[in-house]
Amino acid sequence: MISIVLFGKPGAGKGTQAAFLKEKYNLKHISTGDVFRFNLQNDTALGKEAKVYIDKGELVPDEITINMLKDEVEKNMDAAGFLFDGFPRTIKQAEELETLLTSKGLKLTATIALEADDEVLVKRILERGKTSGRSDDQDEDKIRNRYEEYNEKTAPLIDYYKNKGNYYAINGIGSIQDITARLSTIIDTLV
Repeated sequence: MISIVLFGKPGAGKGTQAAFLKEKYNLKHISTGDVFRFNLQNDTALGKEAKVYIDKGELVPDEITINMLKDEVEKNMDAAGFLFDGFPRTIKQAEELETLLTSKGLKLTATIALEADDEVLVKRILERGKTSGRSDDQDEDKIRNRYEEYNEKTAPLIDYYKNKGNYYAINGIGSIQDITARLSTIIDTLV
């Protein structure tokens, strides 16, 4: 069973590529955004816990997030593997993910980063914002703020995964098909 973290800045194409990869490799796509929405909409115990923090405008603690992910992993042990999207975002979360996978007899196969220039990504998100309905996709200052937060909190994961020897970077610019082919070339060597 393979476990992959799909990594990259907002607008790098993680969601788009995850849709192709989950089909091609029979992976369970675990998007933290989707997992949060499910738990909140279905008023689960974890959703209720998360809502307390969200209603205060605070970040949901890692423990609640990892428990939501644990539930998703446990429900999908019949998949050929897992594709994590939007998690981890910090080294502490990466360590928690590793602990979760180890507890299930799994390990992280690879972290694959979609790399792209910020200016290209800003244009991509502004274009997406015309149809996404997301206010944070329509404001360049908010987009750039998301990149600052990414650089501060998430970019340190690059060295963390490089030191583990399972970090792969690919060019995230080009056609969807070209990027999918680049990702597949890496994944095909791992399965």
